[in-house]
Amino acid sequence: MRWSGWLCAVVVGALVAAPVPANADPLVGAPGLGDPYYPLDGNGGYDVGHYEVSIDYDPPSNQLTATTRVDATATQPLRMFNLDFDGPDVRMVSVNNLPAAFDRNGEHELTVTPLLPLLPGLPFTVTVDYAGQARNTEGGGWTYAPSGGAFVSGEPHSATSWYPLNDTPLDKATFTLHASVPAEWEVVSNGVRTENAVTGAKRNVTWETHQPVLGYLTTVAIDHYSYLEQRRANGAALVSAFAPNTERNRETEQRLPEIIDFEEALYGPYPFDAAGGIYVDADLEFSLETQTRPIYAPWTDLPTAVHEIAHQWWGDSVSVRRWSDICLNECFASYTADYLWPERKEGKDVDAAYRETIRKNRAEPKFWDIPLENPGVGNEFTSVYYRGPLFLHALRKQLGDDVFFTAIREFNAAHAYGNASMPEFRTFMQSKSPTDLTGFFDAWLNRTTIPSDEYLYPGGLRG
Repeated sequence: MRWSGWLCAVVVGALVAAPVPANADPLVGAPGLGDPYYPLDGNGGYDVGHYEVSIDYDPPSNQLTATTRVDATATQPLRMFNLDFDGPDVRMVSVNNLPAAFDRNGEHELTVTPLLPLLPGLPFTVTVDYAGQARNTEGGGWTYAPSGGAFVSGEPHSATSWYPLNDTPLDKATFTLHASVPAEWEVVSNGVRTENAVTGAKRNVTWETHQPVLGYLTTVAIDHYSYLEQRRANGAALVSAFAPNTERNRETEQRLPEIIDFEEALYGPYPFDAAGGIYVDADLEFSLETQTRPIYAPWTDLPTAVHEIAHQWWGDSVSVRRWSDICLNECFASYTADYLWPERKEGKDVDAAYRETIRKNRAEPKFWDIPLENPGVGNEFTSVYYRGPLFLHALRKQLGDDVFFTAIREFNAAHAYGNASMPEFRTFMQSKSPTDLTGFFDAWLNRTTIPSDEYLYPGGLRG
């Protein structure tokens, strides 16, 4: 995610859910997984393999009629389990094609009681039918566009606004979207488009995501889109979409093959089989790294595109274990856009830029008062943008370029399509250095004051 201008320094408010109570019933899946920031996100008792979401959307009325099939495997005996869902009214739920009882409760809980209990280690399928007016979340999920279309965008939550899921970074799954809209509208989503056919008054579109994806990284966008289709040197197709009034962004998006090539040289092969961008016409304050095809606000510029594409490695392929690990996402994406691209593509002296940033903020307590590791609920999208690049640049100077770039590439590859944490990153980077980095990491990641000069200016960075 990249915020408009310096809005990244503004604290984003969030509600803290109540702690998850101990579950006394061993046959009931937990209603949350206990993330310290969002303890009721996700659900226990099963692991999802695939989502198949089928929607019919009517833009004039905002009416959404949908069916979601969840293919999962039970990890414990289950007489009852939860899905996360905050969308339209549920009409029917079935488990393994048998009717199931259900109840909606809490902020986003859909509690399901199958007719027959589920056995651990065995696959099962949940089908949820639902319909009603899709609520406008204004950038927190399903969002109305001024053109009359709609799109989905938001972090850390957005998917629950339009389909039921296990909404946790710890349960990635593949994803298929089937969408039906009036014929004059277009539908864009993640992955590879395998169907786009008009029959009578309806357009039917299918998009398939073949690599596992998190809920907030899935999207659907419905508008009068025009397309830009490009190819990389290796022949891979890139598909980008532009809502009305966003055609000015084509010049930026035409550099997508160049951006991917640049970041492959840094972080290893591009991790997905599709790429592109979705330029929405809405008053969004952020752009978001939705997998393979980021959602871009109209104010998007080249650094924003570089930032969101870097997330395809840092955030999408390698995802956080907990939301306290957010620096793994945003510190790397910000460093790529704000330091590495200007240095290597534009010839800028980023050491000088680093020193100037330190000079300007040395005596500013607010610049240092939110830690990069475990910033706290509501503070996830703050210091990681403006201080995260400083941390990584100092770490690079501490280790030297050869060690630093080799190590981060290895770390990313080791966790591809999975999860990682900041403690794991610290341990891995320490394994590459003969120098004890404990003080360095503590000063940069955990303290709420400016690091000492020893850690501010390693490797001759003082100049």
